[in-house]
Amino acid sequence: MYFPEYRPRRLRNNKSIRTIISETNLSVQDLIYPMFIVSGKRVKEKINSMPGIFRYSIDNAIKEIQEVKALGILAVLVFGITEKKDEFGTQGYDEGGIVQRALREIKDKIDDIILITDVCMCEYTSHGHCGIIRDGRVDNDETLKYLSMIALSHAKAGADIVAPSDMMDGRVGAIRTTLDENGFSDVAIMSYSAKYASAFYGPFREAAHSKPGFGDRKGYQMDPPNVREALREIAIDIEEGADIVMVKPALSYLDVIRAARNEFDHPIAAYNVSGEYSMVKAAGGLGWIDEKTVMMEILTSIKRAGADIIITYFAKEAAKILITSKR
Repeated sequence: MYFPEYRPRRLRNNKSIRTIISETNLSVQDLIYPMFIVSGKRVKEKINSMPGIFRYSIDNAIKEIQEVKALGILAVLVFGITEKKDEFGTQGYDEGGIVQRALREIKDKIDDIILITDVCMCEYTSHGHCGIIRDGRVDNDETLKYLSMIALSHAKAGADIVAPSDMMDGRVGAIRTTLDENGFSDVAIMSYSAKYASAFYGPFREAAHSKPGFGDRKGYQMDPPNVREALREIAIDIEEGADIVMVKPALSYLDVIRAARNEFDHPIAAYNVSGEYSMVKAAGGLGWIDEKTVMMEILTSIKRAGADIIITYFAKEAAKILITSKR
């Protein structure tokens, strides 16, 4: 059936028609809001490279989460920032650490918000790498013990989901075993399964004070040209007990999200990372693009590629637009 009998433009004539035949529907419930939490009181620090994103003390983080919840967003991803760093990242698994204290206070003040925690060592180590350094390189197997301690301390403090982002081999299995053996079999694991060694993380490293002190992370994060390797990584994590798998970054890796969606039935998360956020903010601030429209187009593309969950710094802004569009 061809023109003139078939005219695809009939189904584009107005917004209502376009809406009822829409193949991809982005929802507020798809979004997770990442947050940076620091010690202190009444702290709300600007992050220069991420306009509109802040570091919050716990008291202000609670206010922010209450606002997030009111928008219909169901979950936040918590990153802890500490000034006390050492080679073993001890603040990462300290019961009095910033994440652990934040989890307890948030749980005490707010009901029905899913608390997800980043499980890694880079924010806590003096060298800025994601594991224990031996002879100038990250020791994979020794690091697993520390990651498991971090995950367990988060579970004890009230985390609903732990999210290992380190890219060590075997860490999902190690964390799952540790959680189960300590009575936390109900705590889920959202694994950063295909986390690429990307230049798009630059603003995050400023926000979290987590730039590596030497070298880079290419020895453990994935090489950007590879997609078949990503599928192997995801398959391994599922076998080890991951409940949700993730592709990170999102925008330059939409093909990886689609390949994962075609291959696996597990829930797939995608992280719309700091560099992707900051590029849009910078271009929008200069008047080069329609910032809000571009934001929604990017988020829709991530959902269209196959992501069930989108972690994004745009979560609040997008939620406001989605709520308005539903009225």
